[in-house]
Amino acid sequence: MIVHTLRFSFRPETTDEQRERVLELMRRTASVESVSFGTVGQGLGDADGYTHGYVVGIADLAALERYLHDPVHLAGDPEIVPHFARLAVGPDVSDDPDPALQAKIEALSAAKIAKYPEWGALMGTIPEVRIY
Repeated sequence: MIVHTLRFSFRPETTDEQRERVLELMRRTASVESVSFGTVGQGLGDADGYTHGYVVGIADLAALERYLHDPVHLAGDPEIVPHFARLAVGPDVSDDPDPALQAKIEALSAAKIAKYPEWGALMGTIPEVRIY
């Protein structure tokens, strides 16, 4: 199992209605076929200024690849990403003992950016991104 985590905060100009729409779209993404479990909502405790979180459990690398390229995921991001002021990706967790797993995940992410350069450019519009 690969557990993928995002923490994020909304831009100040994002309205309550837009915030609810973003969370709705993220919940839709967290429920695609390749996701074993997911949750989206408010951050709890000391979250270093991040107000919300997104966590999905993905069974394996094959499911992760499907998740990254899922049409629902790709369609939601153009409406979601412009509202992020801050985004922290990870740290992710896995029970897979493969010492090369992180490199394999990074290769899948790089392949997505290569296939969808507009997605990579969209991610570049977030003012603050931290990758763990």
